[in-house]
Amino acid sequence: MSNSCDFSSLGLPEALLNAISAMGFTSPTPIQAQSIPYMLDGNDILGEAQTGTGKTAAFGLPALAGIDPRQRASQMLVLAPTRELAIQVATALEEFAVNMKGLRVATIYGGQPYGPQIREIERGAQVIVATPGRLMDHIRKGTLVLDSIQCCVLDEADEMLNMGFLEDIEWILEHLPEQAQMALFSATMPNQIRRIAERFLKDPKHVKIAADKAQKANIVQKAWKVSGLNKMTALERLAETLEYDAMIVFVRTRNDTMELANHLTNLGFKASALNGDMSQQQREHTVAQLHKGKIDILIATDVVARGLDVPRITHVLNYDLPMDSESYVHRIGRTGRAGRSGTAILFARPRELRQLRFYERQTAGTIEMMELPTADELGKHRIAKLSVELAECVSGTELTEMQELISKMAEENELSVEQLAAALLFQRQRTKPLKPNPDPKPRFDREDRRERGDRGDRPERGARRERRPATDFETYRLEVGREHGTQVKDIVGAIANELQLDSGNIGQIRLHDAHSLVQLPKAMPGETLSKLKAIHVRNRALAAEKTNEVIEPRGDRPPRRDGGFRGRDGGNRDGGRREGGYRGNRDGAPRGDRNERSGHRGSRDSAPRGERTERRPRRENFGNQ
Repeated sequence: MSNSCDFSSLGLPEALLNAISAMGFTSPTPIQAQSIPYMLDGNDILGEAQTGTGKTAAFGLPALAGIDPRQRASQMLVLAPTRELAIQVATALEEFAVNMKGLRVATIYGGQPYGPQIREIERGAQVIVATPGRLMDHIRKGTLVLDSIQCCVLDEADEMLNMGFLEDIEWILEHLPEQAQMALFSATMPNQIRRIAERFLKDPKHVKIAADKAQKANIVQKAWKVSGLNKMTALERLAETLEYDAMIVFVRTRNDTMELANHLTNLGFKASALNGDMSQQQREHTVAQLHKGKIDILIATDVVARGLDVPRITHVLNYDLPMDSESYVHRIGRTGRAGRSGTAILFARPRELRQLRFYERQTAGTIEMMELPTADELGKHRIAKLSVELAECVSGTELTEMQELISKMAEENELSVEQLAAALLFQRQRTKPLKPNPDPKPRFDREDRRERGDRGDRPERGARRERRPATDFETYRLEVGREHGTQVKDIVGAIANELQLDSGNIGQIRLHDAHSLVQLPKAMPGETLSKLKAIHVRNRALAAEKTNEVIEPRGDRPPRRDGGFRGRDGGNRDGGRREGGYRGNRDGAPRGDRNERSGHRGSRDSAPRGERTERRPRRENFGNQ
């Protein structure tokens, strides 16, 4: 069936047509044009279409057409995999049914008290939208009976399968009346979903909508290869320079949502976290804030990859790559919805670049490699933005009093107005310099070298390596330590990124319980020191101050001439220096500390070699004494 028609030709009742017309919908999408007539005729439906194709209206409109609002009994059931999707579907159904007087929609999901849900059911809600777990609880308690259900819909069936709800779905469907109409909608059709369809659907009409390349073109997909800058700095730079209305940043863990959201908030961005540890009330409030424009950047886990539909979302950023290609499709589907355009960006480490081919195949699209704005471009962006802000302030603000004040200050201090303006501008740009330090040069890792087929910048065997220039250090006290959860790599990363300081110019670091010590180059500019004080690690300001405290070396290995200590690339594998800068063993302890850490190097029963005289008397003089 072609979709070259309007809703009025599909046979929907007048009340529903008026509602969707008021919502601005005129022509049905392909999934709607094919599914609605089949469902109005009473057929079961097996619908296969990607997210964002209008599946809610495809099953919601015909199912609502068969409901009698005068009967206070549950007549329609929609199963959704997540709370967010359940809320979204329920909201859409309420909008479709706005002209159906007496119709009530009950949303049932975990994380909410049972009382309000039971009251909605007892008041005769004709439509039930639920997640599987909470629905099963109500069925077992006897607070919800499915005997009067006329139509049951499984929305995002493949996601319910991925979340382990397969047995729960089968249990629920076994409690439905035999004559109930069934509609199963899914983005993909794995074998387990097909088996459910074969068991519970009666001669279903299979509606399959191929990926619409024109729609896919609405989402521009880009990738940045992580090199030079770390991902945190890259996120900051994009958040500052991209032209976006709202952005979702997907990360892998709940802790990451909080850490990134707090970091961006401290930088002045309107950011917030959304994860499964938050109460349902908190999550709903956060989504509402995103709708209203009080939040511009949402840092989230995949808990919202399905079901979040906010028109403001123009960009999706995959800070961490998803576990599979299908999750990637659903993530980027949060933008470019309903004909709007959107941009999806992902951060890929060199070893993750091969995953991009799978994403392209899954989306029938192309992922373009991109570069981040350089430090110079970032500075120009800040200058242009500040210039516009100042011009708007001049045109929209009464500044007579300020002009008189600055003239008086100039006269009293024998300064020109330009000098005072320059001083104010200097103070204004301290936290965000108008001329940021140049970006560090990217360092090639093993994957890069394999791809390039060369030895990188390694010198020929036997060639003498050029020694790095010596660095004259001063010691600073930082008000973060072990009791705040701080690690050495946190301090190195924060200082290197915020001050645009090469990690080779960071000397020794020593962690204490309530504070830390770090060596930094002498004669740093005043604005750099001011910025150092304001840097946050583990949500605490460093409040850096020069100190005369001495960082005592650990172990007996001599320091290098440049003030640091021997170690691969100046630190450990994750980019952070171990305390003291020594090359350490796997648990992070310096080799010079082995005797302190675990005693002498001994035999399997932990006896020092010097105590093994009975078994091996000849070796007694070779034990560690």
